[in-house]
Amino acid sequence: MHDDRVQVERRVGRMLAERLRPAVYGESVPLSLASWQAPGEPVPPGVGLSAQYSETKAGEEWGPSWGTTWFHVSGTVPGHWAGREVEAVVDLGFASDRPGFSAEALAMLPDGTPVKALNPMSTWLPVAASARGGEDVDLYVEAASNPDIHGSGVGTYLGDVLTAGSDPLYRVRRVDLAVFERPVWELVQDVEVLDQLMRELSTDSPRRWQILRTLESALDVLDLRDVAGSAPAVREVLAPALAAPAHAGAHVVTAVGHAHIDSAWLWPLRETVRKVARTVSNVTALMDDHPELVFAMSSAQQWAWMKDHRPEVWDRMREKVATGQLVPVGGMWVESDTNMPGGEALARQLVHGKRFFLEELGVETEEVWLPDSFGYTAALPQLVALSGSRWFLTQKISWNQTNRHPHHTFWWEGLDGTRVFTHFPPVDTYNSELSGEEMAHLVANFSEKGLANRSLVPFGHGDGGGGPTREMLARAARLRDLEGSARVEVEAPSAFFAKALADHADPAVWVGELYLELHRATYTTQADTKRGNRRSEHLLREAELWATTAAVRAGAPYPAQALDRLWKTVLLHQFHDILPGSSIAWVHREARETYAEVARELTVIVATAQRALAGDPAAGTSVTFNAAPHDRDGVPAGGAAVAAGAGTARGATMTATVTATGDGYVLENGLVRAVVDRCGLLGSVVDLATGREAIAPGAAGNLLQLHPDVPNNWDAWDVDRHYTRHVTDLVEATSLEPVVPSGAQDGAGVRVVRRFGRSTLTQVVSLAPGARRVDIDTDVDWHEVETFLKAAFPLDVRADRSSSETQFGYVQRATDTNTSWEVARFEICAHRYLHVGEPGYGLALVNDSTYGHDVTRTVRPDGGTTTTVRLSLLRAPRFPDPETDQGRHRLRYALVVGADLLDATREGHWLNLPARSLPGDATVEPLVSVDNEGIVVSAVKLADDAGDDVAGDVVVRVYEALGARAEGRLRLGFDVSSVTATDLLERPLDDGVLALDGDGRVRLRLRPFQVLTVRLARARDA
Repeated sequence: MHDDRVQVERRVGRMLAERLRPAVYGESVPLSLASWQAPGEPVPPGVGLSAQYSETKAGEEWGPSWGTTWFHVSGTVPGHWAGREVEAVVDLGFASDRPGFSAEALAMLPDGTPVKALNPMSTWLPVAASARGGEDVDLYVEAASNPDIHGSGVGTYLGDVLTAGSDPLYRVRRVDLAVFERPVWELVQDVEVLDQLMRELSTDSPRRWQILRTLESALDVLDLRDVAGSAPAVREVLAPALAAPAHAGAHVVTAVGHAHIDSAWLWPLRETVRKVARTVSNVTALMDDHPELVFAMSSAQQWAWMKDHRPEVWDRMREKVATGQLVPVGGMWVESDTNMPGGEALARQLVHGKRFFLEELGVETEEVWLPDSFGYTAALPQLVALSGSRWFLTQKISWNQTNRHPHHTFWWEGLDGTRVFTHFPPVDTYNSELSGEEMAHLVANFSEKGLANRSLVPFGHGDGGGGPTREMLARAARLRDLEGSARVEVEAPSAFFAKALADHADPAVWVGELYLELHRATYTTQADTKRGNRRSEHLLREAELWATTAAVRAGAPYPAQALDRLWKTVLLHQFHDILPGSSIAWVHREARETYAEVARELTVIVATAQRALAGDPAAGTSVTFNAAPHDRDGVPAGGAAVAAGAGTARGATMTATVTATGDGYVLENGLVRAVVDRCGLLGSVVDLATGREAIAPGAAGNLLQLHPDVPNNWDAWDVDRHYTRHVTDLVEATSLEPVVPSGAQDGAGVRVVRRFGRSTLTQVVSLAPGARRVDIDTDVDWHEVETFLKAAFPLDVRADRSSSETQFGYVQRATDTNTSWEVARFEICAHRYLHVGEPGYGLALVNDSTYGHDVTRTVRPDGGTTTTVRLSLLRAPRFPDPETDQGRHRLRYALVVGADLLDATREGHWLNLPARSLPGDATVEPLVSVDNEGIVVSAVKLADDAGDDVAGDVVVRVYEALGARAEGRLRLGFDVSSVTATDLLERPLDDGVLALDGDGRVRLRLRPFQVLTVRLARARDA
């Protein structure tokens, strides 16, 4: 037989595009249209519904950037349409090549009841399943004229309402009332499913040819002059092909409705509130017509927005939660970044997320759902388990540039040994349309073939696309049991995970971080946002510690509501496109303003609590408070002491000096001698206790380096390895001058000024009395473009691995490039410290706001090894914010000599938690302390259920920081009646009762990197 396959396939494609899809709507009539442009920011529905509208029509322009236009759509169903299914078709000029990222709208009844969203791939509105002739149509549409940032190119200024301009962006294409020809629509779904399946099957497969001949026969029955009338007969021809059952061993897919809505990205936070309202309205309306639909929705913040801002949408959400169709997942406040948030912040993401779902909906979420974050910390499995969750899902690792992850369903083992059952959907998207191509890809891609046979597919349009569509559900129904395809079941994620675990007898284990081999520049982009996050996290620690201490010691009011609100604000800004720096200018401008207000409020809380503790302000002495988890300068961790006399910094009696030489300056404090050469570089840093030189021979430390920085894609997100091939060393100093200490407790330093390009950078390189670290305080006025600024420290140490602080511990990474996995980690994330060492000696770089680093090794001609650690200080990408990082920045970092991991941990905390002093005469004993410095106190707070009750229980969280088994005693500085180990939500663990020693201490035994939360019930007076 002649092979006419290509001709038949072309015929099918043309008939779908030109005859079948256009025939879904039959006769149509135009609707009347009026509009009102809201001034400025969006208005509440009541204001928009009652506004004065002006007549407009299809073809007219509307919508300045970031504006809101309200449309009134009205008309009457023609009499001869009686009994027909009727819909309104409203195309506001949406982008036609993608489901979201442009204009969006929400249709409402005149009383404000949401009807359905309007999106690029869903332009219909229900009118009547069986219309009455003369029936009125009366709808209002709130339309957002969001600019298409995604398609606007590098350098666009559309990303901020302050710079976007006011020209109209869109033109109304169509506003009609139309007869919905359901038999034609069903036929389109039949043909699409079979056609997509056919094209994915091998040409050697009999099933492919059976479908081809069936489609050919069906088109022969189609009457092109009466598509609607002939549609039922065409469907009869197709029915046997759609009824053929799947193979007994076919892969099984759990399809979960989903709409990934970034809490901010190419739109501001305020627009996300409306995106959520639109998508949820879509989904709940679809659920009314399709009871089988199960939709998973993460991010408690987005649920809370509906509760606070759109109560009518919130009511519908609660209704569908009760039916089991709308399923809360994620258990986090937002889908956060997990690389950069501190340990306590990552714990609070889970606490606030899970608690919201428990308190508002009575649902205990079990899945941590992070499909799009840019890599996953090794600390996460333990926190997942401690939150009471069981499962973890992402697909982002499929974006790796270099290495394919070997598993899709596996146990993920974290820092401390905790394992969490994990799934990567092999469909490699969280926006599936349940297409034939996607089904074929996931089956071929699934790594566990022969060991397991089940995967999950999140389906639906995200980011303003409106979520699942009726077309997707039609595909799911046809793919439920179809020969040649995977079987598709629409069900909740929890059902999938339970079945997947039962299905897989012995899942593989992946140990350690899930490093994303992409988007590495997100550790550095938008430095102000990262600085604001780091500062906020440490201020929250201080605020909770001192407010709790003041409540217990002085009966001072505890600002529970303020702390709750501020925590949620910080957690929101850890969303995976805010903290990583990959959002538009508007988002980061508001983030800077928000962080400043957070700092102001928290500083007031800290000052108020400390004032309540410090004693008499007129005593003529001062009290020094130490919020760090280790004793400092004679002040206990978590306590305060009356300031001692001069010259006792860090328990030392030596002072710091600066001495001029012919080639620069020498800084010395009895512990460290540092040479700042005539170029302003660290030519030498000697540990005087050992005589060991830290800087590699022939090299210089604190070498600032500039790299051209134009990645292959994704400007704000990516740095590609080719950037290292071109470097400019900043070795010319504009000026060099000493900073002479004015008192015995002051540091000595050298001020270095450099000018390059359009930027000016000033550094003070200094030594403090009694310190074993060289501090570098950097103030830069940055005006470079597409440039990467690094600070390099070539160190004379042979380190085969680096130890980077992460949440509740550290992660070790090889410094070699033996495998493609090591090669791909050319940029890494560290928190407060990065440590390198060899047996017997180590060095650490600590910082107050930097996350990006790189570590490399070279062997010198003398046979020694140089391990170079570089901090990534600033970038200047042009998309999506064309002014990224432009302006003033202050960055602090330091080189610590003779440092082990405990030293690195201490110094990192000390740099980020400076001591505070205020007038007073009181000594404040810590509420808790630990006699093992490797056990670090992460938080001291009143219990969440205490509210503002100053007599509430105290909660303390500790962790083992050094990667070793640790024993210690938790000393309690107040009377307690019981001690209980709890989960992160402060619920008792099984066998969680801890015993008090006779002297009122609690014995602790922790495994490496274990996190332990302890609830201390306050003793009540009889």
